[in-house]
Amino acid sequence: MREVTPLSVDLLLSAVDVLASVLLFGIGVLILVAMMLYIVDATQTRHAVRRNYPVIGRFRYWFEHLGEFFRQYFFAMDREEMPFNRAQRSWIYRASKNVTNTLPFGSTRDLTRPGTVLFVNDPYPGLSQKDARPPPLTIGPDASEPYSSEHFFHISAMSYGSISNVAVQALSRGAAKAGCWLNTGEGGLSPYHLEGGCDLVFQIGTAKYGVRDEHGNLSKARLRELAENPHVRMFEIKLSQGAKPGMGGLLPRVKVTEEIACIRGIPAGKASRSPRRHPEIGNPAELLDMVARIRDLTGKPVGFKAVIGSEQMLDDWVDEILRRGPASAPDFITVDGCDGGSGAAPMPLLDAVGLPLRESLPMVVDRLEQGGLRDRVRIIASGKQVNPSDVAWALCLGADFICSARAFMFALGCIQAMQCNRNTCPTGVTTHNPRLQQGLNPTDKAVRVAHLACNMEAEVAMIAHSCGVAHPRALNRTHARIVQPNGLSASLHALYPMPARTV
Repeated sequence: MREVTPLSVDLLLSAVDVLASVLLFGIGVLILVAMMLYIVDATQTRHAVRRNYPVIGRFRYWFEHLGEFFRQYFFAMDREEMPFNRAQRSWIYRASKNVTNTLPFGSTRDLTRPGTVLFVNDPYPGLSQKDARPPPLTIGPDASEPYSSEHFFHISAMSYGSISNVAVQALSRGAAKAGCWLNTGEGGLSPYHLEGGCDLVFQIGTAKYGVRDEHGNLSKARLRELAENPHVRMFEIKLSQGAKPGMGGLLPRVKVTEEIACIRGIPAGKASRSPRRHPEIGNPAELLDMVARIRDLTGKPVGFKAVIGSEQMLDDWVDEILRRGPASAPDFITVDGCDGGSGAAPMPLLDAVGLPLRESLPMVVDRLEQGGLRDRVRIIASGKQVNPSDVAWALCLGADFICSARAFMFALGCIQAMQCNRNTCPTGVTTHNPRLQQGLNPTDKAVRVAHLACNMEAEVAMIAHSCGVAHPRALNRTHARIVQPNGLSASLHALYPMPARTV
């Protein structure tokens, strides 16, 4: 046994004295800080809780912030959370990782809740286990360069600027692997969009980012230059988006880097706000004029994206098309429900403006059918379609294609931290902070993006086969039912009978 010498005892006592001194100093600092906070809280007038309960009241705001995360991981049930619950996110995570999507012991979904979609299984489904690919569908048959795709699930609009460069890289590479298209969003065409070699839909927003001249007007030269790029396959005029119909986009100053400013054609370091609408589009006639102008300049299919607010909007569009003739029609309409929303927006617009896709999609399909335009105008459904049942439902109602933004954000690693508008996204998806971006590996996430697109189409095909049809595009309104308030379901065909053509 080692002998304890007076020297070792002295060293031990000295160490204890040092630790005690450090501890006392730390306690003194904490007391000093607490006293300063007490004075600040007791004298300020902005927060009643902090004024009445100095220092202690500060914990309320801390707990309020932490509550978002505790609810997500500990307290919310699998199908309770909004805007996307744990069950929805879990399916996307599993599909993007290409792991098994089978679950034990029955569904956790409330199958009696009004609005629940149920599919009608066929008693004698086909015996073949081989997935039949849907036939290619052509958009813009009258354009100089029509676009065809056999895929029905694609990546919706997300601008470089609203999401990071590494996120765009991953989406571009993943889209190329899966064979689907990627919508650029209204922020212009970046080199990251082109990197993967995928098909691109160039979106023209109200500020004309990427195709504007020095005065902010639409540039014919820039449009022609973009049209010469073989990866740009279609052009989409953005009238409105689900997150904020009737309001232009806003890119915070912190996100307007030199590179983004150059791509968009705007000053760097200044917040950039888009107009509420295209200045040159104030009625259906002017909308069709712009569609024709861009189609003539580019030779490629041109359509528009809009949130539907009423039947009158549709009547006005269709009446103007019929007055001019079917050749004047847009090549596609992207129907964005108010339940869409990859972009940050004020709560009143998020919560209460525009119609959800469940109501607006059949309205658009039926009005085009009545006008005899259904075969001329392709319909793209967008708005919270993140699981196979959502996508199959949209196909049953008559959508030709489905686009999703937030499903692919989850594939990139999004954890629904609700910080998209703060440049503090913890997974690197919506931030331009290099330290946070390093967590998103474009090579790895591109594989997950491709897996999600492919597995989505495979599982929608599984639903289609159970309904007795050869492929998903053969689904129609007889193949799905919607649970009503009395707990019983009604056929989509009965709820939304296809109208007869009036022309």
